[in-house]
This record gives sequence, C-alpha cells and structure tokens, in this order.
Amino acid sequence: LVPRPNKVMVITLKWIYKVKLDELGGILKNKARLVACGYRQEEGIDFEESFALVARLEAIRIFLAYAAQKNMVVYQMDVETTFLNGNLREEVYVSQPDGFVDSDNPNHVYKLKKALYGLKQAPREWYDMLSAFLLSQDFSKGLVDPTLFIRRNGNGLLLVQIYVDDIIFAASTLEL
Repeated sequence: LVPRPNKVMVITLKWIYKVKLDELGGILKNKARLVACGYRQEEGIDFEESFALVARLEAIRIFLAYAAQKNMVVYQMDVETTFLNGNLREEVYVSQPDGFVDSDNPNHVYKLKKALYGLKQAPREWYDMLSAFLLSQDFSKGLVDPTLFIRRNGNGLLLVQIYVDDIIFAASTLEL
C-alpha cells in the first residue's frame, strides 16, 4: 500500500463471483476472483507489450502426431492461476478493492509486483517467466515454433508445448 502517485493511471479492481456446479447441477463451491479492469490500459503508456506466444492448433496436432509415431508418453496439465505467476516489468498501480479498503489510508493504492487477471501484459509476463524457467532447465526453444521446448538427455527426449495456460508434455521414457 503506497500513496497515490501523481500523473499515473490507477487501474480499478473488480470482484468476479462464480458458482461452480457439479454434474447434477448442485453447488460444488463458490469462487471469487479479483481482476484488474485492464481495458483502460494504453499500450506504450501503461505497458510496453501484451503479445503472448500461443501454439497454433496445427502445431499441437503435429506435436501429438509425432509423439504417437514415436510411442511417447503424453501428459497434459492446466496451470491454475496462470497469470498470477508473471512478474511485472512496468510499474502498475491498482485501487483498493471494494470491501478491503484500509480505513487508515483510504486514498492509498497498491503497487503490484505480480500480474493480475485482466492486465493487458499478464499473458506476456506468464510466457516470459515460463520460457525463462524452461531454458534454465536445459530446454531449447523451437526455431520455428517458440511455444515448443525440447530437452535431450542421452537417448531420451522431452517435449513441452505451451498453449496459454495449458502445457502438453511428451517424453520418450517415464523417467524424463
């Protein structure tokens, strides 16, 4: 919580509520998510780049066909709270959310360190963070498809394909 800076746009926050239902229509759980109203952000002023690389459907088909042809083990995972993992490069300030206003400092704002859902740059920050991690783990980025990461270990091969918050893994052996 910091004093509101001058000449900086403060992004408002909004609570999004969702009721998760089971297969019979009964209430499974209530979910609440705090999102930034990022539609007010302007490229070049509030952020530099929002583009995030996403695998094309054709690339995923080729990935799966190759894995099947090589008899590889394939796993898929959905990353929970994906965009909350990216570190922000720009300074982003958000208002205090409704119901959580500090009574001692009602005019203060939050300076974000991590991305929030709704920020224009959140997908890019997530991709950059995941890409940097994979490269640090001895993966190489595909020359034609930058959403494909490859790691060779002797005769073993581990492939990773990124599609927003979904990741597909293919391994030549279970040990990889």
